[in-house]
Amino acid sequence: MTGATIWLTGLPSAGKTTIARELAGKLRGDGHRVEVLDGDEIREFLSAGLGFTRGDRHTNVQRIGFVAELLASNGVKALVPVIAPYADSREAVRKRHQTEGTAYLEVHVATPVEVCSERDVKGLYAKQAAGEISGLTGVDDPYEAPESPDLRIESHTQTVQESAAALYALLTERGLA
Repeated sequence: MTGATIWLTGLPSAGKTTIARELAGKLRGDGHRVEVLDGDEIREFLSAGLGFTRGDRHTNVQRIGFVAELLASNGVKALVPVIAPYADSREAVRKRHQTEGTAYLEVHVATPVEVCSERDVKGLYAKQAAGEISGLTGVDDPYEAPESPDLRIESHTQTVQESAAALYALLTERGLA
């Protein structure tokens, strides 16, 4: 089976990881080899020591992009639910995949910041509002939304299952599912 990188970008608590895990289950059920490269896990193990400056965020995204392309070029569906706030960082990852001839899809989980702050899965919005942290993507640090992603999911208007099904349909359409 063909590998591919499916990068889910969006604000913190947008639903990226939840959708990725739902899709991973469906793909595994169909016999695909799948890995979910969760941003928090990557930061703990692969990018330990990096902070949240623009340069460190770029380095983190490039490292994840390298690993994702390596997996994808070896027949794995690499699902990457990682914020990747800067367009130029995401574009560099896309170009790496193009250079290597590896399928790459960019999915924007376009959940409004108001909804994300209500979900606040990790308590980041509350900490930012209390002045305990700064540099929260989409609040006091920039998030550059993709202008023309392969798919835009409005997770606040549909269920996780519907979001994953929309992404599965795109993979099927592109011959990747």
